[in-house]
Amino acid sequence: MIRLFRVFIPASVVALLLSEIILVLACYVGALYVLNPDPVFYLFAEGNYWKLLVVTAWIILTLYFQDLYTDLRITSRILLVQQICLAVGCALLFMAFLGYIQPELILGRWLIVLGSLGVIVLLPLWRIFFWRYIIGTLKSERVLLLGNASILAEVIECVQQKPEFGYTLLGYLHEGEPSDFPVPCLGCISDLREVCKEHKPTRIVVGMAERRNRLPVHDLLEIRFSGIEIEDAADTYEVALRRVCSRKIQPSQLIFSSGLGPQPHALAIQNFYSLIIGMVGLILALPIMLVTAIAVKLTSKGPIFYRQRRVGMNGHVFTLTKFRSMYANAEAGTGAVWASKDDPRITPLGKWLRKLRLDELPQLWNVVRGDMSIVGPRPERPEFVEVLAQQIPYYRQRLAVKPGITGWAQINHKYGDTALDAMIKLEYDLYYIKHVAPALDFYIIFHTAKVMLLSRGAQ
Repeated sequence: MIRLFRVFIPASVVALLLSEIILVLACYVGALYVLNPDPVFYLFAEGNYWKLLVVTAWIILTLYFQDLYTDLRITSRILLVQQICLAVGCALLFMAFLGYIQPELILGRWLIVLGSLGVIVLLPLWRIFFWRYIIGTLKSERVLLLGNASILAEVIECVQQKPEFGYTLLGYLHEGEPSDFPVPCLGCISDLREVCKEHKPTRIVVGMAERRNRLPVHDLLEIRFSGIEIEDAADTYEVALRRVCSRKIQPSQLIFSSGLGPQPHALAIQNFYSLIIGMVGLILALPIMLVTAIAVKLTSKGPIFYRQRRVGMNGHVFTLTKFRSMYANAEAGTGAVWASKDDPRITPLGKWLRKLRLDELPQLWNVVRGDMSIVGPRPERPEFVEVLAQQIPYYRQRLAVKPGITGWAQINHKYGDTALDAMIKLEYDLYYIKHVAPALDFYIIFHTAKVMLLSRGAQ
């Protein structure tokens, strides 16, 4: 695992990304060597090298937007070729657009044709080869699971769905009766030393339901000094699922932890760039907001803006402003309720506003006012906060930072209207609060663009 932007990313994903950047560049440079007698002069003396970099960046970006660096599994070779063709097509359309604006910006026709054909042929072949042969060789971690805790079941499921993590699950040692985990049972806790000698794990993940007087401390200490990594299942859960396991948090961990955050200097920096982004965004979005406001007014009765009380940092209640996407007085007979899929209260225009996230543009004013930041947990209504705080432990701890227009939970979890969804989103929010930093914020902002374009999570 490699830690980038405060997020653990599998080394295989980074290796695939870098190799495909090189491969795409090589296709166009190779085409240039075939067609041009002096490619070096064309690239550097005439200053055309940046055009190849733009084409390559656009192809890689389109692959990213199609989740080809999120899920490396190849379910259909035909679909893979179609996705790569789409990426190449988008890059060519972008270059054609540049050429329309300024003819000097366009690449040679045959260079584009030959290089793109090379990408369409070689990139799928490389993907298939990488998945079949290289992913397996990158499985450097031989993992032994210790215990029967339910958290291990979630870790196992995630690791098995993500072979790019590089984990090979050897099996588990049960602490009482064997569980129905989809990995081999290698014995009981007392067999730890013998199992380590036989299977030679490089990492042991401890997930015991009951540790008091049962944890083999002396065996683990000796094993740790032999060079084998030992970690708590909650830490593996956080790395694999990118959220904190709220069920395993003890109050003492929160009180005495030095790394949970948020750090005051990180919040100060966040306030500064949130204000700048909010002001610039508000100015740039004014034409779109004007058109949206007219559309809302013309398509349904009621005010243009919808104002609602939300809970902000440290429990401060503020008024959130959005474009109205529901019929006027939609909650007159029901009171405060969560939005649901195919909600009848939403207007036809409102469905599109929510899909495109245009209804949230007025929240930039809340950012400028200081009620919100660009990135943070979703601001909830006071009625829901009171209910969820009684049902879900540590729910109020998400109020340690300002709420945001977008956030870690919004880009990682679908919209949900149940207590279970609220708990999962809380785990993402706690992860964000623990790791809050400018690098993570800009990673979330970049990823939000994909969520918006693909209409995910909006409701």
